[in-house]
Amino acid sequence: MYALSLLDKSPISSGESAVTALSNTVKLAKRAEELEYRRFWVAEHHGSTELASSAPEVLIAWILSHTSRIRVGSGGVMLQHYSPYKVAEVFNLLTSLAPGRVDLGIGKAPGGLPQSTQALQVYRAAKPEFEEQLGELEAFLAHSAEAETVAERAFSGPRPLVAAERFLLGASPDSARLAARHGWHFVFAGHLNGDPDNLRLSLETYRQQAGKAPILALAAYASENAADAAALVSELKIFKVFLDNGQSVSVGSRNQAEEFARQAGVKEFRIEERKPSVLHGTPENIHAELSRLSSLYGIEEFVLEPPAVGIDRRLASIELLARKPLSAAA
Repeated sequence: MYALSLLDKSPISSGESAVTALSNTVKLAKRAEELEYRRFWVAEHHGSTELASSAPEVLIAWILSHTSRIRVGSGGVMLQHYSPYKVAEVFNLLTSLAPGRVDLGIGKAPGGLPQSTQALQVYRAAKPEFEEQLGELEAFLAHSAEAETVAERAFSGPRPLVAAERFLLGASPDSARLAARHGWHFVFAGHLNGDPDNLRLSLETYRQQAGKAPILALAAYASENAADAAALVSELKIFKVFLDNGQSVSVGSRNQAEEFARQAGVKEFRIEERKPSVLHGTPENIHAELSRLSSLYGIEEFVLEPPAVGIDRRLASIELLARKPLSAAA
């Protein structure tokens, strides 16, 4: 049997404000706890008028204060922007406030448009390698007296009674190997990269090298009527912009794609409109597919992201998915 967890990006619906979007995220988290989901994660996105979660550590603290049992975490902190020491301090403090309930998920992507990335890194003299940053973060979290540098031996207090669980988010075999090498859980971002060969190779790589089960993140929407679910999901779109420097990124609107290219300063680019990969149908349809994936890849936990279809539909979807399996899975 597999467990279910949730990821939310605090989408800002047309005509609504960021205040409403964040309030909706808290509603989802509270309902997820009542429904016995295992975790509730929030994302990090910068420079977006469509997503409200720019500082997951702040939102995590607020959700922890409005819930009492469910694990709450980041899906994830974009480490390239930050001092590993500061990230360790923040999550040591969070897990001291809520022992045994905090997850630290780390992502490699910038999570925003080029100008946002530049603004976040304006005082950084040189951008370190991601694995170097991850190793420094690991040393700070462990309060290691055997760290290689004086900086890494700095006390990143407070020292929590229970450490935050650690997850590396990625979508490649390289990310799987990195997670295994550092002893972190690996979450494959299937909601961002649904290529089946890449999925298989990444999950198999982690299981072989870490000796434990990976976690799979997917977008999912459930309805009591499969046709209604299909019709709603068919209206969803993503836009992938390909830059002449070889870079590509997926965003939520054509305007965002054009703005990304403008901020990147490229002369030539092209935009493809695509359908997002969203598992949809009745709860029975969705659980049948989750069961297949669980059996095929040894998945013991799925992190599901409800698409931006309005708070009422998102709440209904997570209720339908939790109705049958979670009493056993939890």
